This record gives sequence, structure tokens and C-alpha cells, in this order.
Amino acid sequence: MLGVDKSASPDEIKKAYRKLAKKYHPDLNPGDKAKEAEEKFKEASEAYEILSDEEKKQRYDQFGHAGVDPNAGAGGYGGYGDFGGFGGFEDIFSSFFGGGGQSRRAPNAPQRGRDLRYSIDLTFEQACFGCEIELNVNRMETCDTCGGNGAEPGTSASTCSVCHGTGQVTTVQRTMFGNIQSSRPCSSCGGTGKVISSPCKSCHGDGIVRKSRKVKVKVPAGIDNEQIIPLRGQADAGKNGGPAGDLLIITRVKDHKLFERQGFDILCDFPITFVEAALGAEIEVPTIDGKVKYDIPEGTQSGTVFRLKGKGVPRLHGGGSRGDQYVKIKVEIPKNLNDKQKDILRQFADTVEPAKYKERKSFFDKMKEFLK
Repeated sequence: MLGVDKSASPDEIKKAYRKLAKKYHPDLNPGDKAKEAEEKFKEASEAYEILSDEEKKQRYDQFGHAGVDPNAGAGGYGGYGDFGGFGGFEDIFSSFFGGGGQSRRAPNAPQRGRDLRYSIDLTFEQACFGCEIELNVNRMETCDTCGGNGAEPGTSASTCSVCHGTGQVTTVQRTMFGNIQSSRPCSSCGGTGKVISSPCKSCHGDGIVRKSRKVKVKVPAGIDNEQIIPLRGQADAGKNGGPAGDLLIITRVKDHKLFERQGFDILCDFPITFVEAALGAEIEVPTIDGKVKYDIPEGTQSGTVFRLKGKGVPRLHGGGSRGDQYVKIKVEIPKNLNDKQKDILRQFADTVEPAKYKERKSFFDKMKEFLK
């Protein structure tokens, strides 16, 4: 929204916000542009409110909007919060340019719908190569019967006669310190500023109804565990013409029997016999693309790691580039040998010169030096 990257300094973030705030401030955009400017101003202010806070910025960089949503633990995510017209963010604007505005929301101002959070289970391969999954999503949608105004077709809401459409009732109390003025939500209209005499039978005057919809989720190749796929405008409908919330898809990637993921690289252990390690061998290594032949050189030690370039996970939005696969060799020593096999090994050991065991020789040389 602010047009800065993740490495932007606080001064760069502040400068970007000042520019947008001036451009979209409602006082500077009257007439037909007012509504669009109002939304842009709110979005820019929210972006600055998050990115100017080091802790919030860190959570946003990692989890997106879900990381900074105050209602994240409530099963679904709330909207961007009740900042009251430009309340809250107006204070930010005032700190830059002076002035200020009301700190409460206009009763009929557009309200953004709630974000919703759903989790999906993916196999290791689905996360690597991407896929398309269909979800059943229960969300609030604009009522088709009344078009979202809450009134029965053929009728309309009227301005509250008690608060005159403000949604607030102001009272004045005389005290020893003088007159104290206070405001509270109008009990007659519930703080909405309007009265619906004939509520819509479908939505009972709310303007929104709950429906179940099938939503297709395109999982990009290279997605990892606990990452978020945001579907903009696919969650609960807004009120009073406000935008719908976002559907936040949380990924859960199942473990693989052979592979372990580390970023965009894949790790794999491969056991070989001590004969194959000593003499060398051609092995078939499993990859997410299928088997790959690899020549093990003679004298390979246990713990040796070989790299298969480009056989890892496709990089997320990486234009076709991929990580690598690392194969760790484990030399397996056989157990429960019979007498004949043991005799053969003893004969073999008698024929091998100690100098052939370079690591063993080096270790004992160091040990002798240490024990002097």
C-alpha cells in the first residue's frame, strides 16, 4: 500500500505515508472522489500504523495481516478495527499535519467485513509443486432480498428522531467543577443513526446473511508449512458498502517418509553397505521428480553429503528456479555375522595396511600428542 519494500527505514515509511495521506485526505477530495479517497486514506493509515511499530512490522512480514489482527484468536479474524471514521489514524495524521477530527465512527460509515481463517492439509508433493483445492466456506454475504440495507423491499430506513442520525446522545451534567458533557450510543437506534420500521425477513434487518460457498484455492508451488495464502475479498461481507474481508488460508504440510525440507532444499539419508562404500557403486537416489542415478566413489565415508543440483523445492514465485537436494550417505555395518563371514573380515583386516585408514591414523597421532 505504501509502496516500500521490507528493508525500508522508518524515515522512508513515514515519508511514503505522508505523501499518500496528503493525496487521499477526505478534505482534499470532495465530491465523487470522496468515497474512494476515504478508503485509500484508511488503508494508508493502517499500513503506517503497522509498519511504524517494529513488533507489528515483524509479525506482518511473517504472517501478513493475520499477524497483526487483534481478533486473531477468535476463530476468524476481525476487520481492521473500529477506528471511528478516521479516528485513531486521524491522530497519526494530526501528528504530521496538525488538526484532527472526530474519534468515533459515523453511524452509517462503510465497515469492512471480518477476515476468516481456514486451515488446509497438504502432502509434501502438493506443497512442492502446487495444486488447486476446493473449500466449503461459511461466510456472511450481502442479503439478496434487501440488497444490504436491512429494510423489507419497498420500504426504507428513516433517520432516528432521538439522535437525528448521529447515533449518539449527548448529555450535560452540572458538577462542582462545572458542566461535564458526555456522549453515549443512542438507545433508540442502537447507535446506527437510523430506524428500520419494517426489517427484512431474510436477514432480520442486519443486511447480511450466512451462506456456504465453494471457494477454489490455488496453492502456489513452493509453499511451506504454516504459511498464509490470502484470498482478498473472499470472507465476510462489509456493511454500509464497506469491502469484504479476506479469506486467510493457513497451510499444514504433512511429513514425508524419505525427505526433510529445509527452506527450498531437500535433505535425504541414503544407507549403503560398507562394501559399496569401499569399492564404490552406482545407486538410485529418490527425488520428488523420480529416481536419479548417482555414482558413489570408492572410499566414501559415512556422513559424506552429495548435492543434486536443482532437485529441491521450486522457489515460491521464483520463476522456475529450484533449491537443491542433499544426500547424506550412511554406511551400514551388518550385524549377526556367521563364523565364515567373520573369518573373511579378519583375513581382510590382516591384509590392509594401517596407513589406509587416514582418519584413524590422524586421530591416534593427535591423541598421542594430547597425552604427552
